[in-house]
Amino acid sequence: MADRSSLENLKATMEGTAAATPSAEQVVVLHERKVDELGRAYATGKRKNAVARVWVKSGSGKIVVNGRPLATYFARPVLRMMIDQPFVAINRRDQYDVMVTVVGGGLSGQAGAVRHGISKALTLHEPGLRPALKKGGFLTRDSRVVERKKYGRAKARRSFQFSKR
Repeated sequence: MADRSSLENLKATMEGTAAATPSAEQVVVLHERKVDELGRAYATGKRKNAVARVWVKSGSGKIVVNGRPLATYFARPVLRMMIDQPFVAINRRDQYDVMVTVVGGGLSGQAGAVRHGISKALTLHEPGLRPALKKGGFLTRDSRVVERKKYGRAKARRSFQFSKR
């Protein structure tokens, strides 16, 4: 009999704890704002072999890349459009100043790294923007990189030309 009452007590205890723990719908993850003493949010963006360090703060929409204006550093309109995509997605075109230092890779990889870094920094500066940026796919790092060359091959996968004689 003692075993039966202890099992009933255990069952009552488990039912009580089950009610105390929140269900999946009740759990809400809140991202907090992370800015430094100057009001800037910092993030690192990556694409191919390029790494961009990005600082975002409230301002007039000025973007500086490696000490030069955006239009000077990224001369191709496609690359500038790529960098503006996060701002267009959240309808905040000229509300943030961005300062970027980017190294490695080519211009296309650098533009992708800057876009990734801007998106991450915007979510740290204003956490409410995260769903819109996540939906646009700007927070996901594009992990594709160039495959390394293998020994005995002309390139990563291409074989040397076959010679019958």
